[in-house]
Formats: sequence, C-alpha cells, structure tokens
Amino acid sequence: MTLRTGHIGLNVTDLDRSLAFYRDVLGFGVLSEGKEEERRYAFLGSLAGDGRPVLTLWQQAREPYDKARAGLHHLSFEVDSVDQVREYETALRDYGVDFAHEGVVAHREGSASGGIFFHDPDGTRLEIYAPSGAENAPVPSATAPTCGFF
Repeated sequence: MTLRTGHIGLNVTDLDRSLAFYRDVLGFGVLSEGKEEERRYAFLGSLAGDGRPVLTLWQQAREPYDKARAGLHHLSFEVDSVDQVREYETALRDYGVDFAHEGVVAHREGSASGGIFFHDPDGTRLEIYAPSGAENAPVPSATAPTCGFF
C-alpha cells in the first residue's frame, strides 16, 4: 500500500467553540478559514511546519458526536514523550475537558505506549499518546485495548 493519511475532517456544531479547543488548547495553527452559504470551515496544522493541513473542521453538524453510529471511532495524536502527554493533560484539565480514564493509561497490559483519552466540545473521542514511557501506567481493562470502548 502506498496510501498515507492526508488530513482528518471532523463535522462540528460550532466552529468558534471548536477552534478555541483545537487551536488554543491543543495548539493547532489555523492555516485557512472559509465560508460557503451558512457553513464554515477551518484547515488546521502546524504554522511552523510544511503548511499541510492535519485536521479540517466543518461546521455542518446539527448534533454532537454519537459513538453508537458508524463512522469515526476516535482520533489519535502522537507526541514524543509521556511528559508531553502529561502537559496536554494539564491544559485539558484546566479547560474542563471530559476524560474517559483518570490520567495516563497504558494501551494494554505490559505495553510501553500509553496516553490520555478525552472528548472534544462536540463529544468526539480523542487520544494523545506517546509510543513509550507508560510501562508503569495502569490499564483500564485487562481484556480490551484501552482505545477501544470509551
């Protein structure tokens, strides 16, 4: 396979509220914004990077995320270290975000990788993880992957 993820598009109910979260709390830069009729959108990425979008927010949803419907299960972001995961955890707690698990958790029993699992303003399930450093972190479920059912 030669496919790579280009960017992820999320439907949101309120672009301003979602921009405040993804820009101000998670640190994405706004690469561009636009409007078509009453619908708005924003392309997000790294302002210091190559200018490619990572995430696109589309203000066209009427209802929040529903985990019972087919579609996106969760969106995961990788950082270099568990210390960085904890920095995001602090910023997200200050923002009042709803967490699925308490603190940094391992991906599964015996895993070195782990992170935090939480919800954006529309209830979309998100994860920030590090590939190593979570060896001593708790595991929410002994039988299912941590990123599975939250």
